[in-house]
Amino acid sequence: MQWHRLSLNELREKLLAGEVSSKALTEYFLERISKLDPQIRAYITLTGEEALKQAQAADEALERGEGEKRPLLGLPLAIKDNICTDGVRTTCASKILENFVPPYEATVIERLRDAGAVFLGKTNLDEFAMGSSTENSAFFPTHNPWDLSRVPGGSSGGSAAAVAAGLCAGALGSDTGGSIRQPASFCGVVGLKPTYGRVSRYGLVAFASSLDQIGPLTKTVADTALLLRVIAGPDPRDSTCAPEEVPDYLAALERDLKGLKVGLPKEYMGEGLDPEVRQAVEKALEVFEKMGLEVREVSLPHAPYAIAAYYIIAPAEASSNLARYDGVKYGLRVEGKDLIDMYKKTRSQGFGPEVKRRIMIGTYALSAGYYDAYYKKASQVRTLIAEDFSKAFEEVDFVVGPVAPSPAFKIGERIDDPLQMYLSDIYTISVNLAGIVGLSLPCGFSQEGLPIGLQIMGPHFSEPQVLALGHQFEKTLDLKPKEPEL
Repeated sequence: MQWHRLSLNELREKLLAGEVSSKALTEYFLERISKLDPQIRAYITLTGEEALKQAQAADEALERGEGEKRPLLGLPLAIKDNICTDGVRTTCASKILENFVPPYEATVIERLRDAGAVFLGKTNLDEFAMGSSTENSAFFPTHNPWDLSRVPGGSSGGSAAAVAAGLCAGALGSDTGGSIRQPASFCGVVGLKPTYGRVSRYGLVAFASSLDQIGPLTKTVADTALLLRVIAGPDPRDSTCAPEEVPDYLAALERDLKGLKVGLPKEYMGEGLDPEVRQAVEKALEVFEKMGLEVREVSLPHAPYAIAAYYIIAPAEASSNLARYDGVKYGLRVEGKDLIDMYKKTRSQGFGPEVKRRIMIGTYALSAGYYDAYYKKASQVRTLIAEDFSKAFEEVDFVVGPVAPSPAFKIGERIDDPLQMYLSDIYTISVNLAGIVGLSLPCGFSQEGLPIGLQIMGPHFSEPQVLALGHQFEKTLDLKPKEPEL
């Protein structure tokens, strides 16, 4: 049986029915990883031995009838390597944390464990989640399963590639400016950036604290709903985590959507959009109309300023957050002739070029005399972007558009051109600045056979509606199941 072709929900049914054991499933995925991951490089750390122990415990729990109470019991998942796992190294794909083993667990990991998940390993990313291609990893780039010469997107490229290649049943990523949605689009999987505060950030290694959010990467929208139900919810250890109750996202998938309004921002369909992506989005709009939704044009007038605002705010927060990596408390330490020399050498050798670039931009933007000109101004633009969405959501229930301007680009194509690389996130960044919901799901393929994603955006805490629209779109579009040839 080709277990990797089944969704999380389908695998769950097989486990509950006793048609497969968690141990057999875990062995199957580990064997697939050993065979295929040398060409994809999705994983930084594999935890095969530990995974088999967890699978054994899951099988015992299934025999005791705990399956109905624990929604992920026995399901093998992958975790982005910037989410802390007690006793398992968490590198953030950086030399500075190459041998760091956290003494504590992220809240989302605790919740996955309680739900019975099995952890196959930690996936590759752009260093400290700073990048759009997973080429900024200090260890190796990850390859797109659909075309090994192309990037899987970033920064959650390892998680997206692992799901697309069937090297796990589902995965977690993090999204600061599109880092779940853009790789989901490039790899032909589903990725959700939840409302800011919907999922606890405790144990997520901070990049930009007012933007970061953990979310699922899966094969189907229903799988995303299953994972989100487990990881969402209040957490006293994260003061930015909303005290909202968690709805049953799976139960909400079949809700009636007829007559709801979908808005397409005119700013999203202009210059720089690949014609094949434009065509796929236009076809998607026809599907929405077929589903009984009303499609109309909306405006997000400040969208063109999103990248400029983001690349002040995110580096400023990164500059502050990454000050802790100084060679004193944990992580890499390079000895010097005095304390300042040790700091310099540790940070020079520990951080890669993109991380250094962003720390310098952020430090400059926060420095005396420039704070008001840059950081304060960017924060004001952020407010205007959030207001644009609020106004749009008074007219429509959802905003839709492309996820990325093009399908996956070639490895090495943009690595020396930061501006081109930053433009990869032009359609995703606004969602993080506004703190709203963003879902990426497949809506077609380019002529070269590369996946294209559609982005569905909704107001704060509209995950049930956004997931329902995504799920029903998925069923109506009925994309023929394709799989990367590996």
